[in-house]
Amino acid sequence: MYIDEIRAMSTDDILDKIEDLKVEMYTYRIQKESGELKDTTLFRKTRRDIARLKTALRERELAAELIAEGGTSDDQ
Repeated sequence: MYIDEIRAMSTDDILDKIEDLKVEMYTYRIQKESGELKDTTLFRKTRRDIARLKTALRERELAAELIAEGGTSDDQ
């Protein structure tokens, strides 16, 4: 998943995707313990996708705070 794709998503879609990926991670853990998981790189890929999604959410939060402050943070 690319960051440009994530930025095009709505906030609700991002939150839903995070929850879906967390469920996937749980499934991977179960498969690993039972010996069914063949591709262990899925852990890393999924973890990084979750991080990208959370980063995009944080960018939106910071942008909203900046707008609420009046646009610039040079007043400090």
